[in-house]
Amino acid sequence: MKRYEAFAEEIAQSIRTGVLKLGDRLPSVRQASASRSVSPSTVFEAYYLLEARGLIRARERSGYYVTAGAKTLLPEPETAARPDDDSTPIEVSELVFEILESTKMRDVVPFGSAFPSPLLYPLPRLARSMASSVQAMDPWSTVDDLTPGNASLRRQIALRYLADGVHVHTDEIVITNGALEALNLCLHTVARPGDSVIVESPAFYGALQALEGFGVKAIQVQTHPREGIDMAGLASALERHKPKACWLMTNFQNPMGAVMPDEKKQALVALLEAHGVPLIEDDVYGELYFGNRRPLPAKAWDKSGMVMHCSSFSKSLAPGYRVGWAIPGRYAKAVARLKLTRTLSASAPAQAAIADYLAKGGYDKHLRQLRHALAVQQEAMMQAVVRHFPAGTRATRPSGGYFLWIELPGDVNTLEIHRRALSLGISVAPGPMFSAQRKFSNCLRLNYGHPWDARAEAAMATLGRLLSTRGGQ
Repeated sequence: MKRYEAFAEEIAQSIRTGVLKLGDRLPSVRQASASRSVSPSTVFEAYYLLEARGLIRARERSGYYVTAGAKTLLPEPETAARPDDDSTPIEVSELVFEILESTKMRDVVPFGSAFPSPLLYPLPRLARSMASSVQAMDPWSTVDDLTPGNASLRRQIALRYLADGVHVHTDEIVITNGALEALNLCLHTVARPGDSVIVESPAFYGALQALEGFGVKAIQVQTHPREGIDMAGLASALERHKPKACWLMTNFQNPMGAVMPDEKKQALVALLEAHGVPLIEDDVYGELYFGNRRPLPAKAWDKSGMVMHCSSFSKSLAPGYRVGWAIPGRYAKAVARLKLTRTLSASAPAQAAIADYLAKGGYDKHLRQLRHALAVQQEAMMQAVVRHFPAGTRATRPSGGYFLWIELPGDVNTLEIHRRALSLGISVAPGPMFSAQRKFSNCLRLNYGHPWDARAEAAMATLGRLLSTRGGQ
């Protein structure tokens, strides 16, 4: 846990226990900095995190005040289930398709969805950018930029990395049809059917599906709910299996929300480089942080070009536009050629619209509003879990993204919970869909990316009753 997170948690605990009460004024940034011997930026980050969670609020020229009464937070899961130490063929697609199909229905409460509410995005503003940019589009650009992508968009992406101290040249960036295409292009560049690839446990089901579809085996390595993949387990897997790649989410991992600390990312890059194993880094949630600074990607420590970094605008700005990118390091030419032979290019109008939107400003303002909404909705869902779920439930408290990972007590069958909940108009994402070995049957991933209302609260109460009735059996 980072220093500002520990400081924020200490204040949150004081609020939960009633030491700090509704309306109490917190120490000023200067006072807190002096008394705790921390930097003012650490205090600001802690206060910003507490404000995002709805616990405190800044008053102009007055300071920060407690805006919530005492709350209860559940204990967090300490470890994930340890996977079998083997290279495993994957069969998850049918289960995933069955579950995801349920999230498309408008009348279903979308706790199992992979996306936040589309109402959180500036779609009308993007539509105006689409109209103006298409009218001004140079006809030759639709040919010249086909495979690498829109030059203006690649420049805007590179500028955003530069703002975080990560130097990326525009020629290194390949625009793709969403992050999943970028990730698949990277996978197909470095692996072949029958090879093995390291993934997390639990893992993003899209990664498991990609491996399954390509005929690649998964080596699942235990992943901590807060700090990401277990480094000792990773080192052992590298020695034993000689994998062709390592596919990880280093920031706000799906499904648990873990963020690898900077020193761990640096060690990860060094370890994989020593073994000559490329890292396929999925960083689609990196912009959805609740603190003061975006967590750096592992790409920031890549000196040898072994990190194949992938991201997109689908989660942060433009769901449905399907605009992502890869920064594949030493594999850039191979990825670009593969892109050329597979799908040629991403949508030219969608790329031009996003490039225009970024160039005109407003993206960071939108992101601040989006992060605040997600943080408030996270707190609402957390408190609903406290109110309605059975005693002994554990839940992650991610510092970004829009997923909670719930670990339930007793012998719970969350696949059965999924089916029963769906019959009542509620979707959830059961744990087994995140495992090549169908583990995590006592876990759920819940999406808090939709505005909280009476319908969501009632759905959580219903889920609580299902979970309390014979463990979902």
